[in-house]
Amino acid sequence: MKIKSKLDFLRFSDGIFMKEKFEKRRLGTTKLEATTLGLGTTAIGGLYSATSEKSAEQTMETAWQLGVRFFDSAPQYGNGMAEQRLGAFLKTKSRNDYVLCTKVGRLLRLPEKPEGEDAYYKGTPPERPVFDFSYDGVMISIEESLKRLGADRIDVLHIHDPDNHYAQAIDGAYKALDRLRSEGTIGAVGAGMNQSEMLAEFARNGNFDCFLLAGRYTLLEQGALADFLPLCVEKNISVVIGGVYNSGLLADPKAGAKFNYQDANQSLIDRALRLEAVCLSHGVPLKVAAIQFPLAHPAVASILTGARSPTEMEENATHFRQPIPAALWQDLKAECLIAAEAPTA
Repeated sequence: MKIKSKLDFLRFSDGIFMKEKFEKRRLGTTKLEATTLGLGTTAIGGLYSATSEKSAEQTMETAWQLGVRFFDSAPQYGNGMAEQRLGAFLKTKSRNDYVLCTKVGRLLRLPEKPEGEDAYYKGTPPERPVFDFSYDGVMISIEESLKRLGADRIDVLHIHDPDNHYAQAIDGAYKALDRLRSEGTIGAVGAGMNQSEMLAEFARNGNFDCFLLAGRYTLLEQGALADFLPLCVEKNISVVIGGVYNSGLLADPKAGAKFNYQDANQSLIDRALRLEAVCLSHGVPLKVAAIQFPLAHPAVASILTGARSPTEMEENATHFRQPIPAALWQDLKAECLIAAEAPTA
């Protein structure tokens, strides 16, 4: 039988096509199990450039065929379009075969005056996100997400980037989610942020099942090792890691590369190039080490990656499965390029 694509190669074994399976890890003390590789939907929602409906559908189907069963979205992603596309796709699958996550803290509303194209999401509906971490706002947000997703339930609900709204988030959003969990309406309560400090505060002051940490535990930075990740291990809170390429710098370190959604400065580029040199000395692309590194920590349950095309999704899965010699991690530590205490096996 002729193998026509990378996807076919990944699924071809002993003359028959087989669905690859990723390991599953439990989210906190819940009954939910996430595949160690998940699919985030920012790109499907048109982050930075428009993504066609056909490409989005093909990307999600490729993820499914590769064995991904953990899907993450948010009202903000594509101003509702990512949830709509993800929901339409998942309607074709058995509801008990996947874990569905979305977020609260932003309601989508039409602005009083037309605002033109969104600054980040392209080819999207005209609604724009409005911050609302109140109890009532969160309950409205959930109902609206369920309609966009066309779903009867959401497995994981994260409080979404409440950086300047901690008091309202813990007093309003968290209490709403805690109630829904106690009633069995949702399976897990979480929070998703680009910083670990406030997530640690949530861990100390609430009963959370999981967190989504984007960009702050990567090959390039491991500050979360000091406080946040040990706290999660202590409290049995699972961590999902996003942003493993630090907005692109660890995907292709060069002038003009992004770090934390901004142009990376030269010192960061130089550090990424040093990381790449060590990886290549072991025959391992930088992206392979970047996508696998966070999963070695005992708090981490899944790596959430974005993709806007089947090719990108196939590449993510290939990188995620490629063997890495232990000597690579040892050399990175010897060069003081990753923290000595970072788990790597």
